[in-house]
Amino acid sequence: MPDTMLLLQMLALLLVIGGLAGVLAGLLGVGGGIVLVPAFFYAFQTLGYDGPQLMQICLATSLATIIVTSIRSVLSHNKKGAVDWHILKTWMPGIVIGAIAGVMVAASLRSTVLQGVFGVLGIVIGLYLGLGRSDWRLGPAMPRGVTRGLLSPILGFLSVLMGIGGGSFGVPLMSLYGVPIHRAVATAAGFGVTIAVPSVIGFLFLTIAPENRPPLTFGAVNLVAFVVVIAMTLITAPWGVKLAHAMDPKPLKRVFAVFLTLVALNMLRKALGW
Repeated sequence: MPDTMLLLQMLALLLVIGGLAGVLAGLLGVGGGIVLVPAFFYAFQTLGYDGPQLMQICLATSLATIIVTSIRSVLSHNKKGAVDWHILKTWMPGIVIGAIAGVMVAASLRSTVLQGVFGVLGIVIGLYLGLGRSDWRLGPAMPRGVTRGLLSPILGFLSVLMGIGGGSFGVPLMSLYGVPIHRAVATAAGFGVTIAVPSVIGFLFLTIAPENRPPLTFGAVNLVAFVVVIAMTLITAPWGVKLAHAMDPKPLKRVFAVFLTLVALNMLRKALGW
């Protein structure tokens, strides 16, 4: 049986992490994974779990929470007719292939390498959030054929390596191809389900040494973190939505972009051993 005091410490840290992730998701519309992965990493590291597969646990647990939050989001957006099912259906096969490839690669890498990957991609996302403009375009419509066949697996692959859903890459991608922002956010929630389901199934079969995994970890998914974060985000996400309606979230998004960039830089620093 896991140590009771350790479980209480984990619970306290995870309550804070889940609450913060929920508020940020509701306030800024950012996916929980971009917050959860570094938060899980520092929490588990603080509790003494700093093995060579720590990042795999963080990625897998984050993706497990995304299954629940993305399904809830898709159903909510679909009631308003905001989901573009044509984009979702045509991009789904490539995203699934990329997600499966992402699990296979992530399973073979050391935690420090995955930290470096998260750091680099996190900086890219942070810069886009902070400096990106709504009128930037790569084309007038979502790509098809070969371009879609290349971009969809890349989206799934990179998302799994960061432990995130469809929002951080999917929303900017669709916006750059002229998809209205509300439709892009709604459809990206569907990307999240497509990314998270196959990847979590894969991560459940990953073997991690008992001494390197937090209590109640199955495969690479930590059940305590999954349950607590889901419960907290369901409670606090509506608070973030209310705050978003009460204030202008644009300046806050730029502040978050700076925060994310700093977190990503710190992850990269640790990966490089500085």
